[in-house]
Amino acid sequence: MTAPVEIRPRLWTAEDLLALGEAERYELVDGRLIPMPPTGLSHGYTEARVAWILGSYLREHPAGILVTGEVGFVLRRDPDTVRAADVAFIRAERLPPEGLPTGFFEGAPDLAVEILSPTDRYADLLYKVSQWLEAGTRQVWVVDPARRTVTIFQPDGTLRLLHESDELDGGDVLPGFRYPVRALFEGAF
Repeated sequence: MTAPVEIRPRLWTAEDLLALGEAERYELVDGRLIPMPPTGLSHGYTEARVAWILGSYLREHPAGILVTGEVGFVLRRDPDTVRAADVAFIRAERLPPEGLPTGFFEGAPDLAVEILSPTDRYADLLYKVSQWLEAGTRQVWVVDPARRTVTIFQPDGTLRLLHESDELDGGDVLPGFRYPVRALFEGAF
């Protein structure tokens, strides 16, 4: 009698994921593909608004770059984990001197912003937040348009839940950045 053969699912690498191109959107968690369906209009609007607000701050305080569009960040290797934030900030001194790579960024952003969608499972989102923080992200903002709140997660395990009457600040990641939470969800650009 022969021993049963264990068939393991294929583990993907960051390079495999990059080779798929942008036609299909996935993240990679421990070598496994995680589908990323398109977002809804409210999500996209909130993402653009956050990027516009942070971009305005960075024009006055050029400290690094802001990226959107689900840019991939390699958080771990073997097995590989590549995550994408709705909006992310990387300090200038962490950028490669030879220029921006055409592929994924090796490492975590300094700030990752996640916009909560109605279809997101909160447990999955918290797992993603923990992966950002474990990989070196200094702050993760979870923006919840439905509840009109922002939760700030930090590597030391602390979190702050901000409501409309509160003010969002950049802490030591974006010194001097302050913005009313209420204004984040109001008006046009």
